[in-house]
Amino acid sequence: MEIQERMLSCLWLLFLPYLTAADASISEIERHLEMGKQFLSKGQFSDALTHYHAAVDLDPQNYQTLYRRATVYLAMGKSKSALPDLDTVVKLKPDFVSARVQRGNVLLKQGDLDGAEADYRAVLEADANQADARAKLDSFPQLRENINNANSLFENGDLESAEFYYTKAVETCQWYPELYERRAKCYEAMGQIQKAIADIRAVTKLIADSTEAYYKISQLYYATGDVEESLNQVRECLKLNPDHKKCFPHYKKVKKLAKMFESLNGYVRDEQWVECLDKAQQILKAEPSVSAIQMDVFRVTCKCNMKAGHVEEAIAECTEALKNGGNENDVDLLCDRAEAYILNEQFEEAVDDFQKASSSNEESRKAKEGLNRAHKLLKQSQRKDYYKILGVRRNANKREVMKAYRKLAQQWHPDNFANDEDKKKAEAKFIDIASAKEVLTDPEKRQRFDQGEDPLDPEQQQGGHGHPFHGGGFNPFGGGGGGGGPFSFKFNFG
Repeated sequence: MEIQERMLSCLWLLFLPYLTAADASISEIERHLEMGKQFLSKGQFSDALTHYHAAVDLDPQNYQTLYRRATVYLAMGKSKSALPDLDTVVKLKPDFVSARVQRGNVLLKQGDLDGAEADYRAVLEADANQADARAKLDSFPQLRENINNANSLFENGDLESAEFYYTKAVETCQWYPELYERRAKCYEAMGQIQKAIADIRAVTKLIADSTEAYYKISQLYYATGDVEESLNQVRECLKLNPDHKKCFPHYKKVKKLAKMFESLNGYVRDEQWVECLDKAQQILKAEPSVSAIQMDVFRVTCKCNMKAGHVEEAIAECTEALKNGGNENDVDLLCDRAEAYILNEQFEEAVDDFQKASSSNEESRKAKEGLNRAHKLLKQSQRKDYYKILGVRRNANKREVMKAYRKLAQQWHPDNFANDEDKKKAEAKFIDIASAKEVLTDPEKRQRFDQGEDPLDPEQQQGGHGHPFHGGGFNPFGGGGGGGGPFSFKFNFG
């Protein structure tokens, strides 16, 4: 008896370390599970996941621990990570209904209809009262029909009809990348590029190797003229594979174009209009086939040509960008074209453009001020126009104004005419020529005239200052403000 007791004592001592270790392991598992539960209740999924990882490492065959980790993965949107845990749970405990339901839901969203159907049927065999599983099974015939219709229409080239059925299918199979890929092609064919981009972005989140998806997104942005975003997306491709055979050459092309646009915008910012036009030509030569990029260039050259005095070119490029640039109510383009119309003395067209710009953006100060000025210029054009009198453009410099003045003053000097009636006509013409020269060579007066005000019109002057040649007491063709009589005078045409 004593010998047996000693033997039992020895056996107890022999197994004691293992029992202690087991107890400690169980205690540690429970601690991790409790901490995971607490973090999960607070929505701190990453912290909860850390503790569930530790619990699974201590006991990889504990189906409840695996199931809890799977639920955290699902809460974090990581269905691919959850699926292996759910597979193991179902393998360890085939009658675990909750795990079957969760796995069926994941497989359904991923587009594995056969796998999802098998799980839902197993759930109903275990519990016929599972209404959600029954509803899911009942929806399968219609879902399969939607996918089959979509694929058939897609393969036959009817992409618009296919998009309808793909959209129906995506409502249920939200994690099925092939549906998004095909619907993106439908959207692209329909010209709905932003929707196509959104679908391919969804693909990048659903598949591990997203290089082709990022390359496609970059191409689509490039086609819309968004060079900067195209560059951003192709960089994402190169992060995954620096030597990607499509992304790398595309990256070099887009990066070069982005730098050219940066220079173009810099010239506009610095008001270097000729350099702006030169750089624009380089861009058009580098990329002659993408309409959206051309329209972006025209948006800029519209302004640069207008500022450089190339009025006809400015009007043509503004018009092209408004017509084909995707926004016929673009306020900046409308205002730039209106300014070009003013330079071209097409005041009614300028009023129309400023009016449209003001209606599109009621807060635009530039449009409101431009509209007011265009109205004044239109009224002014119906009266006296000093630019027309000298025959110069509205952007003529002082040297060009003086050249025109000298030529016309010599031509219309009254001493050149013998007949009294001709002299009177010449006198009136000469006064207008001299008035035009006075206004257009004086920066302040010219600015006022360009704003729609005649600085020599006494009716428009505060304080009643008269026209220097009319009603103000000064007449270059006679004393005392009268006029008439024989003329004999000499003028300095400088």
